[in-house]
Amino acid sequence: MPLPLDGRVALVTGGARRIGRSVALRLAADGADVIFSYRRSKADAESLLREIAALGRLAQAHDADVTHRDDVLRLVDAAGKLRGRLDILVNNVGMFAPKSFEQLTEADWDTMLSTNLKSQFLVAQAATPLLRSSGHGSIVNFASLGGLLAWPNYVHYCVSKAGVIMLTRCLARALAPQIRVNAIAPGTISFPGDAPEIAEDFIRRAPLARTGRPEDIAGAVSYLAQAEFVTGQVLVVDGGRSIPA
Repeated sequence: MPLPLDGRVALVTGGARRIGRSVALRLAADGADVIFSYRRSKADAESLLREIAALGRLAQAHDADVTHRDDVLRLVDAAGKLRGRLDILVNNVGMFAPKSFEQLTEADWDTMLSTNLKSQFLVAQAATPLLRSSGHGSIVNFASLGGLLAWPNYVHYCVSKAGVIMLTRCLARALAPQIRVNAIAPGTISFPGDAPEIAEDFIRRAPLARTGRPEDIAGAVSYLAQAEFVTGQVLVVDGGRSIPA
């Protein structure tokens, strides 16, 4: 039987490691050819290329800083040349760092907003012509529980992710009907080597009593890439953590 994303091309920013890697592998397993960006993870990128090739899909990796328009334009141009089309954009690049409000510097603020929000604007804007011409373009932006909940030691992070949510909703209207735009808001996703106290606090608060797995998020992205009657939505994947007590 044909795979659900057979013949489609996906672009994943920050695809070499962690969640981005899981997303790229899931889209490839579902039939998509994948192009992804990375910054300081060349060895991981090369490993991922081999894994995607083993699935029988085309893959390319590009070193690109998606907070800079020139890099974004080169990345999107390469995506369009992979097979002459682009169907799926996953805006995964992001950063997460705590800092008290009184200690936040202008540089802290600018770096967080540029990485988490400006990058998504730049890549979505550059990719829009290709996505529109595909006939069923889909953008999946990475938001966060931090865009829905107020975390006092993460003000700059929460504001950036709240911006992603509004960007998603605005683009869902601006780019319809040719392009659907949705967001993922993950809870805590555990990887080997992560600080255990973060997971322990999340587990205490989440009704499902566990942290998320990378495949939980990758599956949600795959769903949104295929859900032809879903746009402008924020899919919260958090084991129930955000349910009010």
